[in-house]
Amino acid sequence: MQFRRLLPEPDTVEVGTLLSSLALDAAAPEDRPYVLANFVASVDGRATFDGRSGRLGDDGDRAMFHTLREQVDAVLAGTNTLRAERYGRIMMNPEGRARRVAKGLAPEPLACVVTRSGDVPTEIPLLQEPEARVIVFSSAEIDVSSAVAQVEVVRIDPAELTLRTVLRRLRAEHGVQSLLCEGGPTLFGVLTREGVVDELFLTIAPKLTGGGLGPAISSGPELQEPAPLRLDWALERHGSLFLRYLRR
Repeated sequence: MQFRRLLPEPDTVEVGTLLSSLALDAAAPEDRPYVLANFVASVDGRATFDGRSGRLGDDGDRAMFHTLREQVDAVLAGTNTLRAERYGRIMMNPEGRARRVAKGLAPEPLACVVTRSGDVPTEIPLLQEPEARVIVFSSAEIDVSSAVAQVEVVRIDPAELTLRTVLRRLRAEHGVQSLLCEGGPTLFGVLTREGVVDELFLTIAPKLTGGGLGPAISSGPELQEPAPLRLDWALERHGSLFLRYLRR
């Protein structure tokens, strides 16, 4: 799928070629994975409409979403996002799995979940997929006996259950060098406050929600100071803007 590049220099780019050149693993710190986040937001700043993000995006946003998944070792999502979006298999497309294998990656990313409550939606398609690999970090007891996926539960003491701890263990124990956060806003807010977001892919959809209770892309206590970002590139397709920001 082709996009019109606005910055840094005007051109026409193919999203698969552009994202496959990111070399994310090489940028990973020694003690944790390199962390990307990917969100869509309306022009008036909402990350969801009618409780879901999918109604804001278009086929360009979906192409960015799925192609980013091809580039990383793991995908992180909160339990509310898993439930609201009815998550399915991370790599549905056999061609995408083949491209990952050709690059030396596992056929599909490791799906990662962090929960203090232990309330994991085992009924969603992701956890009923036999080929899916899922790791759940929690301070609570979790019953995943109804899941069909390959699920590993890692218990962490409540006082130690931070996202920095989770990222450190993913790197040290599972070899995860790159991780994609897909939300929701609460999870992204915690990642931001813990200072472990390396870059943000943000789609600005040419849509208005008109209000409602949908969150922004991050929620929770604000930072002591705004965290500066650097715009690396900007793409456009059918009125949607696709922005890549790097942490300064």
